[in-house]
Amino acid sequence: MIDKLEMFIALAREGHFGRAAESLGVTQPTLSAGIKALEAQLGVQLVWRGSRFGGLTPEGARVLVWARQIVGDARTMREEMRAVRKGLAGNLRLAVIPTALTTVAHLTGRFGNTHPNVRFTILSRTSSEILAMIENLEVDAGISYLDNEPLGRVTTVPLYGEAYTFVCSEDSAIAGRSEVGWDEIADEPLCLLTPDMQNRRIINQHFQMVGRTVTGAVESNSTMVLMAHVAAGRWATILPVQMAEFLAAGKPVRIIPLKTIAPRHSVGLIAPYREPHTPVLAALLREAQRISEI
Repeated sequence: MIDKLEMFIALAREGHFGRAAESLGVTQPTLSAGIKALEAQLGVQLVWRGSRFGGLTPEGARVLVWARQIVGDARTMREEMRAVRKGLAGNLRLAVIPTALTTVAHLTGRFGNTHPNVRFTILSRTSSEILAMIENLEVDAGISYLDNEPLGRVTTVPLYGEAYTFVCSEDSAIAGRSEVGWDEIADEPLCLLTPDMQNRRIINQHFQMVGRTVTGAVESNSTMVLMAHVAAGRWATILPVQMAEFLAAGKPVRIIPLKTIAPRHSVGLIAPYREPHTPVLAALLREAQRISEI
């Protein structure tokens, strides 16, 4: 039944028979047959069908909750038995918000030194995408904001508080400042992350606190694009301290601290709310806890 439940989870995630089949590496007829077999086994209709996928039935929505739990538990059991035989090994999948991409190595580097047989797949995703991917078992954990939007039932470990800096070209009129206020940079030609990014919503909130609103002169879902435009000379951007220092290295730009007007937003590790976790994920949570206590 596990393989059929995995097919059902993929179909619910993709909302399309063809894409779901492709994501699993099976043919569409194989997927359709698996879903029908699962329906026959459970004695309920799971999917509304027409010329295309029409969504889940009420029974299907309930079965999806069970499917995620059962498949997650089955994977945990397999991983635990593998750890008994071979120690901690395998591939750990992480989804990370763009502004934490330069700091994730602090966690994975420390963890990798202790557990060299564990490999990492690290994906850049928005905070909402990270939660969906954890729920759909597409990743093992994520790194995201912990205190700005509802997270649901997840396990969290804070890693650091995010502080912001203003990054501008060396030729900017305010390049020589030791500190600037949010109200002072509202009229600058800013390169900002796109509005679907939680970091952008946080930045918008900071401007609203000083009575200003901003529109990005350049918007992108990539922090590298933002820094490349600043280095070109015309624009400026707002980035977390660690990311700004990493991306600015060797570029003709200035990093200027922004005046603190609100508590720092907590960024941390997010994992499924499940006991037990896989041995590898449990070890990662312990490493994150050690970092949070430094």
